[in-house]
Amino acid sequence: MKDLNSLLIERMVREMQLRNYSEQSIKSYSACLSKVQNFFNLPLDKISTQQFKDFLYHRITVDKISVSMVNQGISAFKIMQVDILGREWEPVRIKRPRREKKLPSVLTIEEVERMISLTRNIKHKALLALTYSSGLRRDEVRTLKPDAIDSKAMRVKVTAGKGKKDRYTILSHKALELLRMYYKLERPVNYLFEVSGKKGKCLSGSTINQIAKLAASRAGIKKKISFHTLRHCFATHLLEKGVNLRLIQQFLGHSSLKTTSIYLHIANINPGSITSPLDEMNI
Repeated sequence: MKDLNSLLIERMVREMQLRNYSEQSIKSYSACLSKVQNFFNLPLDKISTQQFKDFLYHRITVDKISVSMVNQGISAFKIMQVDILGREWEPVRIKRPRREKKLPSVLTIEEVERMISLTRNIKHKALLALTYSSGLRRDEVRTLKPDAIDSKAMRVKVTAGKGKKDRYTILSHKALELLRMYYKLERPVNYLFEVSGKKGKCLSGSTINQIAKLAASRAGIKKKISFHTLRHCFATHLLEKGVNLRLIQQFLGHSSLKTTSIYLHIANINPGSITSPLDEMNI
């Protein structure tokens, strides 16, 4: 027979599924509440707001967790309190910590070019080229299906991206050439990028991270980067070429233009290259 904590977490999982949360969010929220329960060795319905704050303090000071993980924990606690236990949230509201406003690391066009050109494995080369040329997230690349590549309209369809949203983004001609070369060699069955020798199984997130880090190492790049850096480069380089920020927002799948506007602080735009509209007039 299941204990009370297991039943409460199961109810929370069902609630989150009904609200269309991603599988990763459901897994993270459940893991967080399991940690809380184990920390105090108390049923979840007996853990007070102050105890939960003490747990967060321990996680911040001892485990050095990030601000996003703190906010994730608060969200999980709120769902349990309000939606599962039927309690009012206002009396126990927990203030969320301020996020650190760090600018992402971005590579130059030449550095990205070296990363891709020095990659000899055709699957890895196509993966890096597509990611950079279309501004895809890691999990979007992992779960991309072959039919998402629309060579006629030169676009990529991202299905159920972050927030379970679909969107279209641009497809590079050079990325398409590499994809065709790769596809002829490996003939993936289910996912566009599959584990070698295991048809139908997509690459893991850690494998994709490793592909990017090895490519950066081969290119002699000393900057601290992640796979997500290629997405930042896509947005920054488009902005430097004069592409409208609203369009970049759509390509990236950002809900808010405020999120996309961070690239305004990174882009290297030369004022001397900008022509005043007055200069186009006959006056």
